[in-house]
Amino acid sequence: MIVTELDTAQVQALLANNRLGRLACTQDDQPYVVPITFSYSGVYLYSLSMLGQKIDWMRSNPKVCVQVDEFTHGREWKSVVVYGTYEELPEKIGFKHERERAWSLLSQHPNWWEPGSLKPIVPPPAEISSHLFYRIIIKTMTGRQAIDV
Repeated sequence: MIVTELDTAQVQALLANNRLGRLACTQDDQPYVVPITFSYSGVYLYSLSMLGQKIDWMRSNPKVCVQVDEFTHGREWKSVVVYGTYEELPEKIGFKHERERAWSLLSQHPNWWEPGSLKPIVPPPAEISSHLFYRIIIKTMTGRQAIDV
């Protein structure tokens, strides 16, 4: 097994070809990792979520990272880590274009709203939570791959 660095084009291709990642955020020195669906567009990862712990934590500390992996043949794999900053795309003047862009990119794929728009139903929610589009402004990206030799 040989592990090598991915170049920029390979990192971008992995992000463009995948929809499921794991978002890490922190609050008060406590890490929290959750699956998200996303769409990659140059310097952003776009996503959708209901209000809850993830959004609360990213509002208090917008520094996040997203990990995306891909398993290929046998023991071979590729993995990318994106470091960036959380930014909400609220339903306010000035964000309409970016919200439409997020919707357009995300809705190109089946089940694009999962898991961000689903919450456990036990116990039943006291109120219906609204959905929020957001993006991760990409600061840096790194990647590695393992090749079976």
